[in-house]
This record gives sequence, C-alpha cells and structure tokens, in this order.
Amino acid sequence: METPGLVVHGEAAPFSTALRSLLNNPQYSDVCFVVGQERQEVFAHRCLLACRCNFFQRLLGPKLGPGMPSPVVLSSVPADAFLAVLEFLYANSVRLHRHSVLEVLTAAVEYGLEELRELCLEFVVKVLDVELVCEALQVAVTFGLGPLQERCIAFIETHTQAVLERPVAEVAAPVVRELRLALLAPAELSALEEQNQREPLIPVEQIVEAWKCHALRRGDAARGAPCRRRRGTLPREHHCFLDLPFK
Repeated sequence: METPGLVVHGEAAPFSTALRSLLNNPQYSDVCFVVGQERQEVFAHRCLLACRCNFFQRLLGPKLGPGMPSPVVLSSVPADAFLAVLEFLYANSVRLHRHSVLEVLTAAVEYGLEELRELCLEFVVKVLDVELVCEALQVAVTFGLGPLQERCIAFIETHTQAVLERPVAEVAAPVVRELRLALLAPAELSALEEQNQREPLIPVEQIVEAWKCHALRRGDAARGAPCRRRRGTLPREHHCFLDLPFK
C-alpha cells in the first residue's frame, strides 16, 4: 500500500508578493474594468477573480468568450475601493484606510466577500471617531450590519450625551435624516421597521416615505426622504425603478 504523501508549504511572503505584482498589471491580463466616475482602467485576470469570488464568476463567465473582451464598466464603485477588493482577492490581504474603508466595506457586501467584510468591520471599529461614525451608521443601517449599527449608536451616546445632555435619538437626528431608506430592499426595510418599533430612532414618517417609493415604484415619490444613491453605492436589483443620478 502506497504511503500517503505529505503536504509541505513554501514561504507565504514571496508567494503573496508575486501575486500582488499582478494587481492592475496589463501584462498577461485578460479583462479590463472601467471603474468609478473617473472611468479609471483597471486590469485583472479572469481566472483568478472567478475562482475567488462568485460575483466575478458570474460577471466574467463564458459569455465574454476568449481573448480580451470589451471593458467591463463598474461606474458606481470608486477606483481605490475596487483596487482594495482586487488586492484582497489576489494576495488575501489588504491595506485599509479610514477615508475609504466604508466604500471597501460596501463593495465587500455587494460582492459577497464575507471575509473582507469582517476585516473591514474590525478596522472600522478600531478607527471609529466623530468624523466617521455618521457615515458608518448609514452603511450599517443600509446593509443590516447589526453589530456595527449598535457600536455606532453606543459611540454617539458615549461621546455626545455626557457633553450635550441630549437623547441619542436627538443627537443622531441629522444623520438619520440622510439615510437612504428607499434604497433598501423591501425585506430589509421591513426588518428595520420592526427594530425601530423596539428602539425608536428613525421617524415613522421617514419609513413611510420609503415604503411609498417602493409601492409607487417611482424615485420621485418620496419627496421627504433622500432617494439618490451616494457616489460609491453599488446598484441593486430593486434600484431599477429609482432611475436617479448619483448625488
């Protein structure tokens, strides 16, 4: 009987460095993305993206055919966030920055990259401050990231109530008014409504306006609530009826 072979491992650092050198490198690339509002070209390798991420496997399937296909346009994701996603896919590590981590987190959620999402969440918690917390709360509510939402609310309470002696809901009101509730899927909006009944934070009228937008399937239906996607917000299937430009 043949003795089972032994799996041995080479050094991880040189391997990671070699793969990282392929990032946005036109040499040997077989797909080109045009990303962000600036329409920046980003080069990549279909086989690597497809084996690492189901989103890209579907996006870059056999329909593109052999050879270099036409550029794949992803105008709603900022270039630096998209490059961070590719860095993680190529090297299984990524350098995060506080000014762009929420956009990377948004992309990770949209692309179904759970490990990258968790890394982003850990980073956000570490760097959370008064400048970041409002936008982080909006992302948490939009994508149903309960732990991050709770952390943001706790941060607001800790850093404002002692000084201003105002309720959390009152302190968070300027942020809550900017939430793009109409961009949530109906199931997400329903879950948010149930949670809001237990812990009132969002005015009922604002939730009603979001439901009106869904019911009438018109982006201009909810006059009292923002419906425009922020730059960096990736389109989702139920956004088709909004048909509004980015803010």
